[in-house]
Amino acid sequence: MEETDQTATLLDLRGLKCPLPALRTRRALASLPDHGLLRVLATDPMSVIDIPHAVAQAGGHVVAQESLNGAHQFLIERAARPASD
Repeated sequence: MEETDQTATLLDLRGLKCPLPALRTRRALASLPDHGLLRVLATDPMSVIDIPHAVAQAGGHVVAQESLNGAHQFLIERAARPASD
């Protein structure tokens, strides 16, 4: 994955097993401001399924994803929260 943005918060979850990578990604995403970026590193094979699913449920989207030598990297953007009246 090309380094396109240096302002992404890094979340290193290498070595953690399911369901921890998805749960921690979801928690970190919730703490980001609107349109904040999160870069997640994970080695759990299920993270390629679990993290995108958790991100979609938490109100974000995966901007980029790649896997190389058993490591998975995700660039995730927090969606804007609905305006409250």
